[in-house]
Amino acid sequence: MSAETTGPGPRSTGASRWLARLSFALAGLAIVILVVFAELASLAMFAVALAAAAVSLAAGYVFLSRRGLLRWLALAAFVLAPVAVIIVFAFQNLLWVAIAAAAVWLLAGVTARLALTGDQEAWRMPERPAQPPPRRPYLIMNPKSGDGKVGKFDLKRKAEALGAEVFLLEGPAHIDVAEVARRAVTEGADLLGVAGGDGTQALVAGIAAEHGLPFMVISAGTRNHFALDLGLDREDPSACLAALSDAVELRIDLGVINNQTFVNNASFGAYAEVVETPAYRGDKLDTTLNTLPDLLQGHRGAHLHAQAGGTLIDAPQALLVSNNPYGTGDIAGLSRRSRLDRGVLGVVSVKVSSAWQAAGLLRGKNATGLKVLTTEQIKITSDEPQIPVGVDGESILMPTPVTCTVSPGALRVWVPRDRPGIPAPKPPVNWTRLRHLAGPARSQANQIQAPN
Repeated sequence: MSAETTGPGPRSTGASRWLARLSFALAGLAIVILVVFAELASLAMFAVALAAAAVSLAAGYVFLSRRGLLRWLALAAFVLAPVAVIIVFAFQNLLWVAIAAAAVWLLAGVTARLALTGDQEAWRMPERPAQPPPRRPYLIMNPKSGDGKVGKFDLKRKAEALGAEVFLLEGPAHIDVAEVARRAVTEGADLLGVAGGDGTQALVAGIAAEHGLPFMVISAGTRNHFALDLGLDREDPSACLAALSDAVELRIDLGVINNQTFVNNASFGAYAEVVETPAYRGDKLDTTLNTLPDLLQGHRGAHLHAQAGGTLIDAPQALLVSNNPYGTGDIAGLSRRSRLDRGVLGVVSVKVSSAWQAAGLLRGKNATGLKVLTTEQIKITSDEPQIPVGVDGESILMPTPVTCTVSPGALRVWVPRDRPGIPAPKPPVNWTRLRHLAGPARSQANQIQAPN
């Protein structure tokens, strides 16, 4: 299966219909402000602003893909283009008009998103009773992860006070985390948990899924993307320990890449190549700027090809495969995942070979070289026998071909009943869907099936 990623259908209620109508009214008001107060000059000013946005995006691509004088000239153009627009508007005494019109247009976008949000329950993962209570919970903690959050929040002592056995990943020698988890299961552990980064979370989650045991996530990593999408408290990791005493269960999917599990995503191409560079750990910014030009111009890195169902992706410069799709509210379709139980992988690929194509990214999902889709399986091949892959933030060399699949409902995650949760996902503003929604009430019967 392979399909373009779409959001939930718009909700057929009086409130959503009036929000849709309000968004059209506000969009019209923004145009009226420009026409009435700027007259014919408004069209020219709009063209100037659009051209400046394209120049900035193209200049950004040149900055990343070139070296030497051309790179710094591109950086100057990237910075000066929006400044020039402000100066032109100011000299025409139209700056306040542009600000007012932009503010009204922004408000129109807000009301449009509210109208298109859809059924508020549809995006929430269903919760199940977390039973029976664990008798021998086993938690693996990395004291170095997240700048020492395990120690800062006294997680070991607090977990042991709740009846958990804690294993600390300490010592100079390498520790096989998966083997530690397997040994714990053999010795009778009936719940596994991790306080550490997403890469460690994925390894232990795979063992828990293999044995059908519940799994706990403690947000003690640096970025905690997995915890974020589970609605956990990322500011206070100790709050996650409440799942030992008052939990609900979420049945979520696991991504699988060449028989290895991942909870977030696997990245191919530019990002994976940069992270795999030895100098990256010491100087991330300088290494990235020195490496990207060769990658974007095709002078370095493996040539990738991917097939997802009937969709062929030829030579992408960057390819991201995620365990369930990310939201589609931004140009690349990357934000956060409101659900992890839809049984599909999200795929985003980018191929930009010129500054003009970079400027074309303003078209969003319709841009040339940008693909956003969902699939149950994707196969990545290359002219190289092995390629670097970023799996949940860890760089790994993998033999080709690389196959990514999804294991639906494989993991039983126990989370605290009382937790921050996740906000409603922001749907993309689709004016065609919005127009149908704003129509008379009698036309609402088929709105859920309206094309995106």
